[in-house]
Amino acid sequence: MNLGIETETLEYKKSTGELKEAVQSMCAILNKHQHGELYFGVKSDGTPIGQVVTEESMREVSQKIKNSIEPKIYPEISKVVLDGRDCIYVKFEGNQTPYFANGVARIRVADEDLVMSPEQITELLLRSGREGNRWENLRANKTIDDVDEDLLKKYTAQAHEVGRIAITYTDKRTVLNQLELTDGNSLLNAGKALFSDDILQDVQMAIFATNERLTFNDIQRHHGPILKLVDIAENYIRSNIHWRVEFTGELQRKEIPEIPADAIREALLNSFCHKDYASGQSNEVAIYKDRVEIYNPGAFPEGYDPQDFIDRAERPIRRNPKIARMLYYSKDIESFGTGLKRIAEACEDAGVRYEFKKMKSGFVVCFYRTLEKNDKSTDKVRISTDKIRKNMDKLSPAQMKIVEYLLDEKRVTNKEVQQLLGVKDSRALKIIKELVDIGLIVKHGKLKGSYYVLNENEERRE
Repeated sequence: MNLGIETETLEYKKSTGELKEAVQSMCAILNKHQHGELYFGVKSDGTPIGQVVTEESMREVSQKIKNSIEPKIYPEISKVVLDGRDCIYVKFEGNQTPYFANGVARIRVADEDLVMSPEQITELLLRSGREGNRWENLRANKTIDDVDEDLLKKYTAQAHEVGRIAITYTDKRTVLNQLELTDGNSLLNAGKALFSDDILQDVQMAIFATNERLTFNDIQRHHGPILKLVDIAENYIRSNIHWRVEFTGELQRKEIPEIPADAIREALLNSFCHKDYASGQSNEVAIYKDRVEIYNPGAFPEGYDPQDFIDRAERPIRRNPKIARMLYYSKDIESFGTGLKRIAEACEDAGVRYEFKKMKSGFVVCFYRTLEKNDKSTDKVRISTDKIRKNMDKLSPAQMKIVEYLLDEKRVTNKEVQQLLGVKDSRALKIIKELVDIGLIVKHGKLKGSYYVLNENEERRE
């Protein structure tokens, strides 16, 4: 006996050991066709192999579906005998798309379950016409007991103090109900993201050794409530960028970061506020030698460019309006739809170059860094670059190649020049001598131990 191949509405699992994958398939099928069937105890080619079917195993399937898929569905689950073997049959349907399995939306394509893009989720939301189907409005896998009470108290006090809510703290249940972040004893996803911990609410942070995403000097990952992650990420950036000191005649000196602190926090808040939480991807902070990037796994609104929200008073487009509203109450965000404008203005006032990058997988705010004048090696690169610019017309392609190599590697030998340019010893020596003669490089050492470096001392005298 063979049941035939899997289709876009039919899925096979060898046993209930694949329950997690089964609910993902159910979610994907519902988002594509709103109905489907699934068998436990059948190989992927349609051959029944059977499995142990008891009241306990049937209850396990029921509970897994109930706890994993949002919005809730109520499938038919029954024992069937196929080719003399016991199997479990699940028939399911639902039209409250999009459906999420453990917080991630998938869609069926042939016999594959693919993670849905933000655009596909938005399209399903618009098609369904139900605002309540947004991820943030769905019941979470956390309860009121999982809320960080100290964080909730601090938030309530701050929002009350700035005059945006009349609520004062009494107890967790009352305050969360007043903020409309609960469904019975369960948190909504918005409440979980704001005041509870979850491994899927995370930020990955790294310091890279160069301007490329290759070698890193440090890497960290943290998970938790949004406001705690914003604080962690902000402190990480502030601790790993350059600061300069200004003396104004007052007792306390003024410390100024190379990137405006207000712009950093605004970019981080926007990153978490507009994140596509259903994607299961992480927010990221990447610190390079020449820039700092803050990545948000949530595509920029289709048909718009960042400049639209800077130059014109475009109406805000909020992926997570409930989360945005909570952050507005506490004055963490000033007003809706003005974040990019405030980032741009802060950077322009500070003379810092910035860039907003639209990506298929999300959105990046990029701050370009200044070179630290007190860092001798960095200063050397700046001086060398000035010298090269002055001599640009004099340099041949081969000479430029040597100079570029020295900017990265700091020193070069005659043998390395031969390998770099693919020339013989005599030709390499001639090119090196030309660079020495115009004052760009100097020789150190003697005979076989000799090497060449950028002429820092000569450049400093100019």
